[in-house]
Amino acid sequence: MTGRDPVVLRAEDVGVRIDGATLLTDVRLDFAPGRTTGLLGPNGAGKTTLLRTLAGLRRPQTGRVLLDGGDLYALSARRRARRVAFMEQQADTALPLTARQVIELGRTPHRGRWPVPAGSAADRERSVIGDAVTAVDVGGLLDRTWSSLSGGERQRVQLARALAQEPGVLLLDEPTNHLDLRHQIGFLETVRGLGITTVAALHDLELAAAYCDEIAVLFDGRPVAHGPAREVLTSETIARVYRVDATVERHPRHDRPHIRWNGLLPEGPTS
Repeated sequence: MTGRDPVVLRAEDVGVRIDGATLLTDVRLDFAPGRTTGLLGPNGAGKTTLLRTLAGLRRPQTGRVLLDGGDLYALSARRRARRVAFMEQQADTALPLTARQVIELGRTPHRGRWPVPAGSAADRERSVIGDAVTAVDVGGLLDRTWSSLSGGERQRVQLARALAQEPGVLLLDEPTNHLDLRHQIGFLETVRGLGITTVAALHDLELAAAYCDEIAVLFDGRPVAHGPAREVLTSETIARVYRVDATVERHPRHDRPHIRWNGLLPEGPTS
């Protein structure tokens, strides 16, 4: 399942302030079409704010978000939702929905006011939802209620809902938080194989190095590095951003970084 054709997503001089606090400053990033970009940085670096801005949920005070060269915020909310899917860290509902119904919500931007009539339109709805279910392997969860699902199961169902939107851009905010190691790896392998322009905020640098085509690092609301993992995840960048002493080596099986932690560095200003 590849959704729509992958699109070019760009943050052009984006700045965001909330309640007098500057959260993003002069963010200039191009996200490669059809590729997965890992968005890294410590807590408070601005990752979630940037994702919400890229999703059309937080209008920047300065700069623009461009989707295939056009201003994202010039689109209606419905049209944005047809192009961009955003999977937040936590999703909850008090409604007694089944997993199937949650996934079906992904079709909302493509529907009018009335139920989908029988015939080819209904067949397409079933086909798109079925492809999303298969891509994430959640067929066994469809009749379960949302409240009965584990955190990891909810993450997988949420990904299926996002894919049901048929997006050209997929934005993921710490999607592996509630998953065990096996499901973290499986989740990221699935995402990488989708062929969708994807930006995923992650905390695990090793997983980001292994499964992301590119890495963008935020620090204090600004991008400090962007490019292939082997160029971005250096000992110097890790020390500056995370205040951790690390040795970065080439992985013995592939040309990606392998990070060995040596200890913490003193807190304080960085150059």
